Amino acid sequence: MEAAMVERRRDRVGHVKRVGYVKKSFIGKRKCTRRIKRRPAQAVVPMALQELFLSCLDVFKGPGTVPPTHDVQKLRHILDNMKPEDVGLSSELQFFRPTNVLNADSRVTYTTIYKCDNFSLCIFFLPATGVIPLHNHPGMTVFSKLLLGTMHIKSYDWVDPIDLYGTVTSSQLRLAKLKADSVFTAPCDTSVLYPTTGGNIHAFTAITPCAVLDVMGPPYSNEDGRDCSFYKDYPCTTSNGNSTVKSEEADSYGWLEEIEVPENSQMDGIEYMGPQVIEPSC
Repeated sequence: MEAAMVERRRDRVGHVKRVGYVKKSFIGKRKCTRRIKRRPAQAVVPMALQELFLSCLDVFKGPGTVPPTHDVQKLRHILDNMKPEDVGLSSELQFFRPTNVLNADSRVTYTTIYKCDNFSLCIFFLPATGVIPLHNHPGMTVFSKLLLGTMHIKSYDWVDPIDLYGTVTSSQLRLAKLKADSVFTAPCDTSVLYPTTGGNIHAFTAITPCAVLDVMGPPYSNEDGRDCSFYKDYPCTTSNGNSTVKSEEADSYGWLEEIEVPENSQMDGIEYMGPQVIEPSC
């Protein structure tokens, strides 16, 4: 999504105004009768965030690979236990308060904690009614952790996946199996999608202001053929003329049509101001 869905705007002041982060308080100067030697303050990385980062360095091996089951469970366990505060967020921030809902801009915002060729750590901020339209993740394994808020998630997998990247040369409708069509409220379990399974094509619709932590391996890359495609879904009815789906199962399927980049897919890229991860020394 970073390559195809965003309109970058790196504005530090605007970031604080629209989302905000938990601010650290500092003790001001005080008069005293004796001089006290103070050690310089050092940033502390939340253990969960650093553990996630180091595990991602170990788990993601690059394009064309899918993490084995034990590594997937390892990352999922870390994410399941992560809290908003681990990335500098809080439900008390103005963006997430109920009073902010009526006046909220529906445009989605994202920030990148870390990105390399093998994986990326990003947070997506969806105001109430904000939408990330139906889109795919070619050749990618993606972990999504809803940190704050309530959202509706709808996802599909191709009934006849073409290859690891899900590429197709035709613009015709393609049959897809519905994998999720539910409302989720934080805290909830981490969802995982794979190149051809797990709901690789999904859409998010925020009911309340939301923050979603995404771990994508590998990240989107136009140069490497991992561009983001968007879709419109249609009900799977007998009028579509597909005899492989029984009428009583039609609600569990849908027809997907690839479309041009939707207007509501544009995002604002903003500076990450939460705790920074620490790269291991060589």
